[in-house]
Amino acid sequence: MDMNAEWARMRLDFRFEARTSRESMRYKDTYIVRIHEDGHYAYGECALFHGLSEDDKPDYEKQLDYYCRNLNRLKGCRYSSIRFGLETALANLKHDGADEWDNCKGIPINGLIWMGDKKLMARRIDEKLADGFGVLKLKIGGIDFEDELDLLEMIRQRYAPSNLEIRLDANGSFSPENALNRLHRLSSFGIHSIEQPIKAGQLDHMRTICSKSPIPIALDEDLIGCTSEQAKHEKLRYIQPSYIILKPALCGGLYGANGWADAAEQTGIQYWFTSALESNIGLDSIARLAIKRGIKMPQGLGTGELYHNNIPSPLYRDGAFLRHDAARPWIIPDLKWNTPIS
Repeated sequence: MDMNAEWARMRLDFRFEARTSRESMRYKDTYIVRIHEDGHYAYGECALFHGLSEDDKPDYEKQLDYYCRNLNRLKGCRYSSIRFGLETALANLKHDGADEWDNCKGIPINGLIWMGDKKLMARRIDEKLADGFGVLKLKIGGIDFEDELDLLEMIRQRYAPSNLEIRLDANGSFSPENALNRLHRLSSFGIHSIEQPIKAGQLDHMRTICSKSPIPIALDEDLIGCTSEQAKHEKLRYIQPSYIILKPALCGGLYGANGWADAAEQTGIQYWFTSALESNIGLDSIARLAIKRGIKMPQGLGTGELYHNNIPSPLYRDGAFLRHDAARPWIIPDLKWNTPIS
C-alpha cells in the first residue's frame, strides 16, 4: 500500500492568558499531520509559531500540501515546522512505540513562570516551588523592570542559589544600550542563565554582550533561519554564547536541531531542548530527541498542562519530571483532515 499523508488544523486553548514581552495569547493554532501505511497511522505536529517562526507565510498550507504529497523531498524542506511534523510522523510510523522512553524513568524539567503582574507572578512562583521544582524559568521584560527585580529578591530571600536555580528569558526585550546594565543588576540574584537578552539578528551586539555579561547568555531566536551546518558553526564561534536553546519546530526540525546540538558539542557550548508550545504530540517528539541526545540538565518540556484541550497521551508531569506511562493511551481528537491530491 502507498504511504499517504494528510493534515488538520487544531486550535489549542490556553488555561490562562499566556504573556511574553512580544504578545499575549489565549490560544495557539497548530497543524497535526498523520501518515497512513499498511493499515497503520502515525502522527506528528507541524507546530507553526505565528509571529516568530520564519514559516509564518501566506503559502504555508500550500507548502504543507506539497510535502504531504512528496515525503521523499522532505530533506529539502526549509519550513522548520513542516519538517518537524512530518519527520515525527515518519519516525513514529517506523517504531509505533515508546522505544526512547523504555529505559528513561523521567526527564527533569524546569518550572515555567509566565509573565503577569507582580502579584500574579509571585503566586505562580509559589505554586511551582510547592510542586517541588528545583529550577524555575521566568519570562521577563513584560512588566516594570524594578518589579521584576523585586520578584527575584523575594525568591532569593527564601531560596539560595544552591537550593534553587533561576533561568531567565528576556525574549529580546532589552536594548543593546541597556542590556549590560540590566544584566549586572540581575546578576546579584545568582542567575543561572538568560535567554536572548536582545532581539535576534544583532550579532555584533550579541557577541559583545556574551563577552561582557556577568550572567551566561543563551541563544534562542538567533538560531531561527540558520540552516547550513557551516553557518551554524560560524555563528556559534562568532557569538560564543554559553548555551543554546533548541526548539525543533523553529530551528530546522529534528534534523536541524540535531545539527545545532552537534555544532554546540563541537564548540564547547551546552544546550537544552524546549517546547515551542506544541501539543503533546510535538512535546513527545522533543522529549524523545532529548533522551537520544543524553539529557544532562533540566529541559524546557513542562508545557503539557498549558491547554484545556491538549491531546490525551502517555505523557504526564510528576513534580519536576516529565514521565511516560505506556498504559495511558493516545486519544486523537476528531479533526477535519485535508488529503492533498497528487
